[in-house]
Amino acid sequence: MREQHNILGHPRGLFLLFGTELWERFSYYAMRAILVLFLTDTTINGGMGWTTKQALDLYGIYTGLVYITPLIGGWIADNYLGQRKSIILGGILMATGQFTLAFPSGAIGLGGETAFYLGLALLIAGNGMFKPNISTMVGDLYKEGDNRRDGAFTIFYMGINLGALLAGIVSGSVTGSYGWRAGFLAAGIGMVISLIMQVTLAKPWLGDIGTVPAAARAKQLNNSKNKAPLTKEEMDRLKVILIMGLFVIVFWAGFEQAGGLMNIYTQQYTDRMLGDFEVPSAWFQSLNPFFIIVLAPVLAAFWVKLGKREPNSPVKFALALFFLALGFLCMVGAVLEQGGDVTVKTSMLWLVGAFFFHTLGELCLSPIGLSLVTKLAPLRLASLMMGAWFGFNAIANYVAGLVGSHVGELGAMSIFSGIAITATISGVLLLLCANTLVKWMHGAEISNASSTDESDENQQAQLA
Repeated sequence: MREQHNILGHPRGLFLLFGTELWERFSYYAMRAILVLFLTDTTINGGMGWTTKQALDLYGIYTGLVYITPLIGGWIADNYLGQRKSIILGGILMATGQFTLAFPSGAIGLGGETAFYLGLALLIAGNGMFKPNISTMVGDLYKEGDNRRDGAFTIFYMGINLGALLAGIVSGSVTGSYGWRAGFLAAGIGMVISLIMQVTLAKPWLGDIGTVPAAARAKQLNNSKNKAPLTKEEMDRLKVILIMGLFVIVFWAGFEQAGGLMNIYTQQYTDRMLGDFEVPSAWFQSLNPFFIIVLAPVLAAFWVKLGKREPNSPVKFALALFFLALGFLCMVGAVLEQGGDVTVKTSMLWLVGAFFFHTLGELCLSPIGLSLVTKLAPLRLASLMMGAWFGFNAIANYVAGLVGSHVGELGAMSIFSGIAITATISGVLLLLCANTLVKWMHGAEISNASSTDESDENQQAQLA
C-alpha cells in the first residue's frame, strides 16, 4: 500500500469513500421514503393506485432482495471484478434504475408497470454490486493493527446517516412541489454525484485499493488450514451467530415498518400541520438518521462510563428489542388517540417518540451485530458469515412487508401491539440465555463483566 495523504489524521481515501457512500445512501433512502406512498397514491396524482396490501407486499420483497443480492455481488467482486469496478458497475445500474422510475413510461418505450419493475430490478442488482464492497475498502485503507480503523468506521457511519437525513428532507420537498417522479429524479442525481466522485478521484486518492479481486490475493496466501474441519470452539461460535440472527429478524421486521406501514400511517392519519405548513410525510424518514447522529456519541460515552459493567452483546441485543417495543407502544398511543375513528388525525409526537426509541434500539444492535460476526466467525468463513448476517436482514425485510400488508384485515392496533409484545418476549428470552451464549463465545466476550480494555473496544465498535 503506497503512502497516502492524510486529512484529519486519516488517509484522504476515507473521505472519498465517505462521500461516495453518503450520496449512494441519499439515493437509496430518497427512493425508499416515497416508494410506498407513490404506489398507494391515486393515478390522477401520478401514483400507481395500488392497495396498501399490494404496496407493502412489494416493499417487503424489494427490501428483502436488497439484502440478499450483496451475497452475489460480493462473490463477483472477490472472484472476478475487484471492489472498485464492482462499485462503479453498481452505481451505474442504480442511477439507471432511478432514472427509469423518474421518466414517464412512454419516454423509454415501455408500459407503466413494466418500466417500474425494470427500475426496481436495476436498483436491486446495482445495490448488490455496491453494498458489500465499499465498506470493505474502508478497512483496506489501514494496515492490520492500525488503531485508527474504529475511528474511520465512525466517520464512514456518519456519512451513511447524513445521506439518509438529507434524503427524506429532499425527496419529501421535491415530491410535494413537483410530483413523485421528481423524487426519483433527485435520487438518481444523488447516485450520479456518487459515481462522479468515485470515477474522478479513486485513482489518486485510493491508489490500488480495491483493484485486485480477493481470490487472486488469496492464492498468494494459500494455507492448508483452510481445508481443516471446524473445531468445537468454532462450531460453538457459529451457533451464537445463528441464534443471535434469529433475534435480528425480530428486531428488523419491526424496525422496517418505518418505510412501510408507519409511512402510510404518517401520510393518512397523522396531523402534520405546523401552523400553516404541512410537514411532508417523507420528512419523518429523516428522524432516524438525525437521532443516530445525535445519540451515537451519547450512547458510546454511556458505555464508557459503565466501564466493567458494560453489558455484553446478547444483553445489548435484548435492550434493542425492549427499545423497539417502547417505540411501538408510542404507535399504540397514536391509535388510541384516534379512538376507532379513522377521520381523527393523531399527534406527530407519537411518531417522533417511536423513531427515537427505534433509533436507540438500532444503536444497541446494528453496529454490535457487525462487530460480533467479525469476532466470532472463523477467518476462512468471515465473508460467508457476513453474507449470512445480511441474509437475516433480508428475511426480516420480507417479514416486515408481509406483516404490514395485513393491516386491512387486522388493524393498526393489532399489528403495532403485536410487534411490541413479540419484541418484549424475545428480549426476555435473550436475557435468559445471554450467559450461555457468552460461554459459547469462548473468550470473545466475558459474562457480566469485562476488562477495561475490552470495554473500550466494545465502545469503539458501537461507533463503527
